[in-house]
Amino acid sequence: MNKARVKKNIAITLILLAVIGLIIYTLCSELVVGEDYQSKFYATWVALLPPLIAIVLALVTKEVYFSLLIGAVTGALLYANFDLEFAFNTMLFGTDSDGDAAGLIPKIADSWNAGILVFLVLLGILVALMNRAGGSSAFGRWASAHIKTRIGAQLATIALGILIFVDDYFNCLTVGSVMRPVTDGHKVSRAKLAYLIDATAAPICIIAPISSWAAAVTSSVPDDAGINGFRTFLKTVPYNFYALLTIIMMIYITVRRLDYGPMKKHELNALKGDLFTSGRVSEAEEGQPNPKGRVLDLVLPVVVLIASCVMGMVYTGGFFEGESFIDAFANADASVGLVYGAFITLVFTFFYYMYRDVITFKEFAACIPKGFMAMVAPILILTLAWTLSGMTNLLGAKIFVADMVGSSAGALQAFLPAVIFLVALGLAFATGTSWGTFGILIPIVLGVFDHGTMMVMCIAACLAGAVCGDHCSPISDTTIMASAGAQSNHVNHVSTQLPYALTVAAVSAVTYIVSGLLEWFWELGWLALPIGIILMLGTLFVIEHFAGREPAESAKTRAEE
Repeated sequence: MNKARVKKNIAITLILLAVIGLIIYTLCSELVVGEDYQSKFYATWVALLPPLIAIVLALVTKEVYFSLLIGAVTGALLYANFDLEFAFNTMLFGTDSDGDAAGLIPKIADSWNAGILVFLVLLGILVALMNRAGGSSAFGRWASAHIKTRIGAQLATIALGILIFVDDYFNCLTVGSVMRPVTDGHKVSRAKLAYLIDATAAPICIIAPISSWAAAVTSSVPDDAGINGFRTFLKTVPYNFYALLTIIMMIYITVRRLDYGPMKKHELNALKGDLFTSGRVSEAEEGQPNPKGRVLDLVLPVVVLIASCVMGMVYTGGFFEGESFIDAFANADASVGLVYGAFITLVFTFFYYMYRDVITFKEFAACIPKGFMAMVAPILILTLAWTLSGMTNLLGAKIFVADMVGSSAGALQAFLPAVIFLVALGLAFATGTSWGTFGILIPIVLGVFDHGTMMVMCIAACLAGAVCGDHCSPISDTTIMASAGAQSNHVNHVSTQLPYALTVAAVSAVTYIVSGLLEWFWELGWLALPIGIILMLGTLFVIEHFAGREPAESAKTRAEE
């Protein structure tokens, strides 16, 4: 019997023993549930256990669905004090004390979440249409003629990701669908493509003034704080070290052909023709693309999609009712706006392709289920991740972290930017939500600093840590979207991306220590960014010295491509 089977049998045995133990415990105990019910694990360190179990299981077993489910079940059992019936009902139908969704069914029924799922399906249909009409293959041929190297393909992916800064979900899926043919043609691994997509999603959105993330940050600043939320957001950009250093990281490793950790194996295999290494993701069969397809058949729908999503978002924010463009973005409902934009683009694409005579009505209808099937995996992962997040919230994980930070803030004011960054990183990593993280921590920062550069720096540290945790976490919706956009195995994406994200996180943490000390003692916090850039470049130089560079592309390799 091989080692893999032995490990599998041991895992199954432990799970069965745990289930038997829980049944015995339940039969021997009584649970009283009322309006004042509260789990005995509420707001304790145990509240962080369910997401940590899910994350560790996902990385060890490579089975993301099973891991997320076990994490959600663990959270429900802890919340129910191990009463099986109550835990079952909580996981499926539970809500918190405010009536907000927590269980599986309420999470799916939540209007925001439902909108994101519909947007996913609509975008999947659009991608299937572009492929069937020949737009994707035509763009691939055009790109192959103009982008000659693997470095060029990766830089083009980074550039497109930076340009699409409106929303991270939209970014992940659009960049993935457009750039997959290009990076595949230049033998860039799907894991590397997923990293580039993920690194130009949340880290770019969090420093873009016009984005759904900017709106979320602006709304997180309490109205009674006497501070303009949008102006405060703009001031945080130079101090958002994780986002800025991630851009430097991407460009450096691309230009210098530097890869390390599991990513190096994926990239070397891709050079040999294996883009997946392991865990190949099945893609919907589109048949032979239309030879009449043109580059415009892909570019025009994408441009319409971007414009429609932007207009859809500002429409939900009251732009056409007299609000300014900035205020409309700050008040926008991204979920609704993205659905508006995707639906308008789908209608436009239908009439445009019919006019171009590149697809028939029957082919258009056939692309609808194909697009849906292509999105089944990310929809399932998202649903389970939302449920796990709901169970974690029921256990009061955010309250535990908030109390911990609040109690130690006074004694660590000079180091508070670094502390806030690390706490936000850990909370976002464990819960898979960055918006919820800075929604909890920003009011705490404002309670310690009500004005000045130190306040801005700490808010920036909160945003940076939240994005970093979101970037690292396998249960983060943005990480899941990046895997879907690149059509990469999700666990492969997480395991290859983690060393890169942690490298930037380590440099960012040191930079926040430096920034706090410079501002607290000499009011020279603005010097921290150039210092951080130097530290980032120095760290990458040292890594390059030990890890080495990938072989340069030869003329023969490019000719084969």
